[in-house]
Amino acid sequence: MPEQVVRPSELLTEGEVRLLRRALGEWGGPARCSDQLAFGMGFADARDLLDQCRILSRALGDDHPIKPVDWARTLLAAQIVFISDLVGSGVEWETTTGLSDEATLPILRAIQRKLARTVSAYYGKRPAA
Repeated sequence: MPEQVVRPSELLTEGEVRLLRRALGEWGGPARCSDQLAFGMGFADARDLLDQCRILSRALGDDHPIKPVDWARTLLAAQIVFISDLVGSGVEWETTTGLSDEATLPILRAIQRKLARTVSAYYGKRPAA
């Protein structure tokens, strides 16, 4: 059975979509990803992560249908870039995004809850496209 594609507007609020788009954009800015980490997140390598983050951000902004595997990769990339000071924005998140940790965390938790069913096939697995 093929994966069901879902438009962002069917799952998330505009603010939640904005947060995901901002998080994906961090990978092209202050965040630095190794090929190994990118592979673990479901991308071919760090270059593919950057390319796919642009594609996924555009799909989110244009409300294009997104496959569950891409929702999983989007969520994982957003979580890591927000929290990790080693590879992501970490303590610089507020400086680079203008969003405080206190404002970001509840939105990220809401996104996790709303995407739970959509990404459930990838729990504990590499979300490979």
